[in-house]
Amino acid sequence: MKLIAVTTKRQMRDFIRVPQRLFGSHPCYVPPIWLDEANAYTKKANPILRNSDFQLFLLLDDAQKPIGRTIAYIDYTFNKYYQSKIGFFGAFECIDDAEAASLLVRSAEEWLKERGMDAVRGPIHPVAENWGFVLEGNDTPPVYLSPWNPAYYHDFFTTTGYEKVKDLLVYEADMAKGYEIPKRHEDFAERFLARYPGITIRRLDMKHLRDDARAIWEISNTALADNWGYVPLELPVMEDMLKKLKLIVDPDAVWMVEHEGKPVGFCLGFPDINILLKKINGNLLPFGWARLLLGVKKLRDYRLFGLAVDPAWHKRALDALMYIHLYQNLRPKNIRMEANYILEDNLHIKNALERLGMQRTKTYRIYEKPLFK
Repeated sequence: MKLIAVTTKRQMRDFIRVPQRLFGSHPCYVPPIWLDEANAYTKKANPILRNSDFQLFLLLDDAQKPIGRTIAYIDYTFNKYYQSKIGFFGAFECIDDAEAASLLVRSAEEWLKERGMDAVRGPIHPVAENWGFVLEGNDTPPVYLSPWNPAYYHDFFTTTGYEKVKDLLVYEADMAKGYEIPKRHEDFAERFLARYPGITIRRLDMKHLRDDARAIWEISNTALADNWGYVPLELPVMEDMLKKLKLIVDPDAVWMVEHEGKPVGFCLGFPDINILLKKINGNLLPFGWARLLLGVKKLRDYRLFGLAVDPAWHKRALDALMYIHLYQNLRPKNIRMEANYILEDNLHIKNALERLGMQRTKTYRIYEKPLFK
């Protein structure tokens, strides 16, 4: 086996295609949008990597065929915010071989140590924007912007000094299987709006997307500031995320809450286009884009990606108002909604989802290891 640092276009193509090469025939594998992936690991195209140092590693077998990959990176925005020296790894893929995995992991560790990092944490994927290895629930495909991996990945890390640093949870509500909001919540919205007459709730304004992106950015950076691992987003990162979702957005799944005209909360859901990406094999050309745009309106699988409330409105059940509104507008479509991710120690959100009758279905695990002992 041979490990190389990616420096050429050919090596980059091989790096990008490693997951497909290893798991393309697995029923849970979903390809990315290849047009996006081609330039995603660059400072120019990726707002997270723009503020990072990073190195891509590609592992080849004796026949020079790719059998593994990872990225090591230093997110300077993160370390400045937390006054830390933590390096990250992500985009990890490997055959079921401990020696192969060790070459990838040790190379990432050494690269980070040489640059003064005290610890390594991951997987946190700076391109696919997903966190953790699937620990429970890897027998079902991932929703859009969430990970999937074979179960054996965990052994590569638990046997080499890595320990759990955080679990992320997934909850599900499937209306086709009879899910309904508990009866006691049916008139909640009416009661809430009567109590707070200055509150209005509206759909995302596609004609003024930049304005709503700024509102979501401002709310996120105040409401989520104390969440584990959260780093205040720069506006271009939020704009980039909404730009990715623009073509697939369902107006019934994205809601803004305002109090006397000022945004105070949002919930962001979207159809799970992974179902369609699998059918078109990630290829938008020549006709995949048309199948994607036509097919998205027929999807019944959704992801609740984000929900946040201005701190001034905490403990007033504004989050419940948005979820119930989301449910009432999507109910005619008989959807399955996956709330993904929920921090394991975010008891407020966990308890709220469980009170609303949602069931826990998956767990993702993030690991960390000190680099100096």
